[in-house]
Amino acid sequence: MINGFDSVQKASKDNIDLTMKSFDSFGKGVQAIAVEAADYSKKSFESGTAALEKLMAAKSIEKAVEVQSEYAKSAYEGYVGEMTKLTSMWTEFAKEAYKPYEGVFGKFPK
Repeated sequence: MINGFDSVQKASKDNIDLTMKSFDSFGKGVQAIAVEAADYSKKSFESGTAALEKLMAAKSIEKAVEVQSEYAKSAYEGYVGEMTKLTSMWTEFAKEAYKPYEGVFGKFPK
């Protein structure tokens, strides 16, 4: 009877340890993603402000259109690059959060 209780207690402790490791990875992953998103927002705001200043200083319609086109292209490329980076971060984050359970459930297929 005591052996059964000890094994249940050990299994419970092991499960709690796995969960805590997973939560630790979860916290670190979310924090890294939040920092990355904040950095991107700051850069995006700064580049938008710079583009607006250039636009306001434009002396002709042609120059204004050129400034706007450059900004639109740059903003689009920056957005796509950032979303690719964030997607990669989420994927790595999910793998890290799952690592403590690999021994129990198996590995992710590659």
